[in-house]
Amino acid sequence: FPFRLFPLREHGMNLRARPLTCQEIQAFKKSKEVMQRFIRAYQLMLRFYGINLINEETGELKRAENWAERFQNLNRFSHNNLRITRILKCLGEMGYEHYQVHLVKFFLTETLVNETLPNVKRSALDYFLFTIRSKQKRRELVHYAWQHFKPQGSFAWGPRNKLLKYR
Repeated sequence: FPFRLFPLREHGMNLRARPLTCQEIQAFKKSKEVMQRFIRAYQLMLRFYGINLINEETGELKRAENWAERFQNLNRFSHNNLRITRILKCLGEMGYEHYQVHLVKFFLTETLVNETLPNVKRSALDYFLFTIRSKQKRRELVHYAWQHFKPQGSFAWGPRNKLLKYR
C-alpha cells in the first residue's frame, strides 16, 4: 500500500492509499520512534510553508526567515490548502490537538490580521477552523477570527449574538 505522510481515517485524493484504522492510530501513538518521525515530518512541512515550530512542547509557531518567499507559494497554489487541512486533521488523530490550535491561529493571524495570505483566508475559515476537536478551543478561534474579520458584519462562521456575548 502507498504510504502517506499524514494518514487519516478517511480517503484522500490518492485512492490507492487506504484509510488508517483506530488500531493503527493507537499503535502509532505507543511508538516513541513513530511519534518522533511524525513531529519531524510536521516540522518539514511547516518549513516548506515558511513556518517554524519554536516549541515542541506547546506547538508554538512563528514565521521562518524565508516566510515571504514561501507565503508567495502558499498564495499561488491552492492545493496547499488541502494538504494543510489534512495535516490539521492528522494532528488531531495523533493526539496533537494543541498543535492544531497553534497552526490554525497562525493562519488566522496571517490571513486576517497581517493580510499576508489572502488566498488562504477562505480555507482557514471554511476548513482549518473546523478541524479543531475541542469545542472550547474552536469557539475561541472563531471568536478570534470574528474580532479580526473585515467587515465584521459579513462574518458568517458564527452567530453574531453569541460572538458578541463570548468571553
